[in-house]
Parts: sequence; structure tokens; C-alpha cells
Amino acid sequence: MNLNKECVVELSGAAVYHSTDPYKELTAKNYRKIGERVLDNVNMKVYSGQIVYLIGRVGSGKSSLLKTLYGELPLFEGSGKVAGIDLKRLKRSKLPVLRRNMGIVFQELQVLSEVNVYENLAFVLRATGWSDNGDIGARVDEVLRQVGLENQQHKFPFELSGGECQRLMIARALLNRPKIILADEPTGNLDPITAESIIKLFHSIAATGTAVIMATHNTTLIESYPARTMLFSKGEVKEVEFDD
Repeated sequence: MNLNKECVVELSGAAVYHSTDPYKELTAKNYRKIGERVLDNVNMKVYSGQIVYLIGRVGSGKSSLLKTLYGELPLFEGSGKVAGIDLKRLKRSKLPVLRRNMGIVFQELQVLSEVNVYENLAFVLRATGWSDNGDIGARVDEVLRQVGLENQQHKFPFELSGGECQRLMIARALLNRPKIILADEPTGNLDPITAESIIKLFHSIAATGTAVIMATHNTTLIESYPARTMLFSKGEVKEVEFDD
């Protein structure tokens, strides 16, 4: 069913490590000494427009896999590509190239507290090479409408609700039209009704062709909004049945 869709993530036989200092030693031999192996033989393909939930206990490797996909943890075993970029050959100096093809949404709010919603987004665009103020304004307005914050652009982050803050993070992730969004427990700090609205937003984003990989503990929402689901357990990753 994916004949006309782009494969945006491909992992084959990948081993994922966790380390508090992943780039201290940039060799597989030394990295194995300082890192903890948390996942073995990970095989996964994700196509444009798909949502993939990552579920499992705390410490099962969900966040470590996401960090590997966005280059925070190096990949030394197996093979992996994200948006056509080879993770095995990825150097730290090339991380911006990888991350321009993706959006990242964390559980914690990571914005500039001293400027308003509009300037938070405009700052990201300028930092990634946008220079025309008209283009910047049009793109900010577009993503704010997409996430339902079109009337909040002059507010500061401390004036937003928890759900609005998460929508701001999603808007930031969408700015450069990424091929994929990686989300780590994006509903973890939200009440059930707000969490549901965020999940619905991710599904609407996927419907536009952007792939979404989301780590979550909220299995109730998965049952209400099903999609592909990968279970992390005892160092392994396997797909489980939550039919979409």
C-alpha cells in the first residue's frame, strides 16, 4: 500500500545505545565501552503520511531510538536512513542538514520565554536561513492556523495553556515543512481532553503527507486513534496490532 509513498525512515538490524556523552568517543569500539546497549536488531520502515506510535515501559528504549533518528545518539551497528540521510555516516557537523528535514516535539516546553508566539517562530525561520520578512510572516501565519493558534500570536508563552504550549511546539516543528515529525511523550503533561486534541492534530498533520513517530504511554488514545504501533520490550521492538 506504500507504492506511491516515500520511505522517510528505514532501519535494518540497528542496535541502539544510550550514553550521557554520545560523542565523547566517535568509534564503535570505544562507544560500546561508554554506552549502554538498549535495543538490538531494530527493523523499521516508515512512509510519508504514516503515524507510528512507540509504546513500552519507561527505560525500554523509545527515547533512545528517537535520539538515534535525530542524530543525538550515533548509529554504529546495522543501517539507518532518515529522509535519505545515512545515519551510519552522519557526523556531528552535519546534524543541521538532518534536522532541517524533520521536526522534533519534546514533552518539555522548549521556547524563548522572553518573546511572543510570533517571534518564537520567526526566530526559528531566521536561524534556518529565511531572510524575507514577508515570507517569514506568511509562513508563521500558515503554521499557526494549522495548529489552531492563529489568534494567539501576540501572547507570550507564560500566557498560554498547556495545550496551547504544546501546539506552539508542534507549530515550530512544522515551520520548515519537514518530511517527518518525531514526538517524545507530547501528551505526557496534559489532561485527557487536551491530550486528545493534540493526538487529533498529529493525525491531521499526517493526512497532509508528513510522517509522525510518537513515543507515548497513553494507550487509551491509541485505541481511540489507532495507527501503526511498535512495542518496546526487553531490548526488542516488534509491531503489534492496532489497526488503522
